[in-house]
Amino acid sequence: MVATSRISSWVAPALLLFVALAHTTDADHLYVGYYAKSCPNVERVVSSVMANRVGSGRMAPALLRLFFHDCFVNGCDASVLLDATPFSESEKDAEPNASLTGFTVIDEIKAALEHECPATVSCADVLALASRDAVTLLGGPTWNMPLGRKDSRFAADKEFTTKHLPSPNDNLGELIEMFGELGLDARDMTALSGAHTVGMANCEHYRKRVYGTSDTEYNIDPSFAEARRKMCPPQGSSGDAGKAPFDIQTPRKFDNAYYRDLIAHQGLLNSDQALYSGGGVDSLVERYGADGDAFGRDFAKAMVKMGNILPLKGLPTEVRLHCSKANY
Repeated sequence: MVATSRISSWVAPALLLFVALAHTTDADHLYVGYYAKSCPNVERVVSSVMANRVGSGRMAPALLRLFFHDCFVNGCDASVLLDATPFSESEKDAEPNASLTGFTVIDEIKAALEHECPATVSCADVLALASRDAVTLLGGPTWNMPLGRKDSRFAADKEFTTKHLPSPNDNLGELIEMFGELGLDARDMTALSGAHTVGMANCEHYRKRVYGTSDTEYNIDPSFAEARRKMCPPQGSSGDAGKAPFDIQTPRKFDNAYYRDLIAHQGLLNSDQALYSGGGVDSLVERYGADGDAFGRDFAKAMVKMGNILPLKGLPTEVRLHCSKANY
């Protein structure tokens, strides 16, 4: 009887906490100032950890990429952060996500927020704020980020994840269609692609482009292709030695040089150069290449729009206590 009483006294509070944390996406509504009363220092905490752990180093592009890969698969629900379990695959194990990093930074931010305001700020919002601060730390724009996202209790399987992420060899039509399915138009797609002004790609992702295919042999600067071939063998793995920056001009600065690279036919991936290939967004590429402020404004707007992609209605969500696993 005593044992039963003790178990009951533990289960009741735990159940209440679970109910308080659990949600469905039907009630989700994002707005600036969502945590004004429940966790007023949320942005200060995120910015502090980002400045200390990330600065303007290589981790900043990684965190920006994490947010993209999260939002493209079932919405911005932090499902990309979930580890595999005996009952569920992890999106981390899908081929396009194999090189994702930055998880430890998100965990550190979450731990700091759990100390500041327990069981309040979702991992999805942590990821959204971290991606914004990453851009700012790299010299890019900032923006007011609507908050109030919830965390999915389940990750997508590897096949679904791969299908819903852009491929490095997508053409313009495929890119417009994929972004369009998420409510993002061609302008959003062109601006968001500018995230490739920072970061690097592995050899296997740009190999087809620099060794030439029927789609690319007339749309690449020959000297650029030759330089990249020296880093990337035609077959096999080159490891870290084969990594190349998306933007050859200012690879660690968030600016508009990426678009000038495209105009010079020096886009690293086929999907990069597809933006400037005689299609419908050439004029936008030229505008962003000439006007960094215009790019920054459109990028910020598109990031907010992408960040508003929520999980399907009715799916179970919560505020996770640990970003790598669902509660209880």
